[in-house]
Amino acid sequence: MTVVTRLVAHADLDDVATDARQMSVSVRLVAVLADGRSLVLLDDRGWSSSLHGGGVDLRAWISAEDVERTARAVVGPDEPSDGETPEQAAAGHWGSLAAIFGRQGVEVDPRELERLAHDVVLSERLRAWIARAAQR
Repeated sequence: MTVVTRLVAHADLDDVATDARQMSVSVRLVAVLADGRSLVLLDDRGWSSSLHGGGVDLRAWISAEDVERTARAVVGPDEPSDGETPEQAAAGHWGSLAAIFGRQGVEVDPRELERLAHDVVLSERLRAWIARAAQR
């Protein structure tokens, strides 16, 4: 069985709908394997945030830690649906990720995935966007 060493969520600003009052972030979840390979697990996650009102700068309200926390949340596991326990929702999420590995020819145990370190890497562009509020 292939050994997965950690999960990494890469967060970056989208090119559209990002200015001082709004932002849109894309997140890609990657698994890092012990043999040095990386496998993309999810590349369709993200969120948008906005503040309305004259002169309001969203960056004054958002920190790198906020973005990291949200990035972890959007790559799962999701909240349980009706009639589902949190444990069932989590098991379904990790099982789904294990199936993505399987389609890429890698066998992993879903329970092992749940125990992995989960890092978040913010792109330089996203870090710079957040930092602009501090420069005012």
